[in-house]
Amino acid sequence: MSTGRRKFHIKAGDTVYVVAGKEKGKTGKVLRIDRGAEKAFVEKLNIIKRHSRPTQKNPGGGIIEKEAGIHVSNLMLYDSENGGPVKIGYRNGEDGKKVRYNRKTGKEI
Repeated sequence: MSTGRRKFHIKAGDTVYVVAGKEKGKTGKVLRIDRGAEKAFVEKLNIIKRHSRPTQKNPGGGIIEKEAGIHVSNLMLYDSENGGPVKIGYRNGEDGKKVRYNRKTGKEI
């Protein structure tokens, strides 16, 4: 586990492609990122079941299904235009800010 703040090639809201693990070949939207554990939580992927006791929020308790984290090294950004995973690079945009771009086509993301 790292102590510093890490930068990742994906952000919350990106569509990603899973390259390894039991969800290999599937795509989904990143809900959130846990920088400490280096994991991303992808919508409707890597579903786990958790048993919960009754609370005021959930008076019935029971079994809850939710997304578990997928390590960011097992994810690639997905390009819907080309229909596949892409490698990304970083460069300065026209306004001087750092932007991500598709390394194959050169288009900004």
